[in-house]
Amino acid sequence: MKCPVDGNTLVIADRSGVEIDYCPQCRGVWLDRGELDKIIDRSAAAATPPPAPQGDYRGGYKKKKRGSFLDDIFDF
Repeated sequence: MKCPVDGNTLVIADRSGVEIDYCPQCRGVWLDRGELDKIIDRSAAAATPPPAPQGDYRGGYKKKKRGSFLDDIFDF
């Protein structure tokens, strides 16, 4: 394929199972049908936080009082 911007030949790269066409000259990126959806699905799965720990933990969690940002820097 040719780059629609400058006419150079596009290079195909495989990134985590998604084929990405890019132009080495202008650095433009083109995706085929469905490739953007794959990227969005994979980034959403990677951004999901891990589940909270479960079980009978009797030690409990103490809530940390919200202080100033200096409390994080100077821990005393």
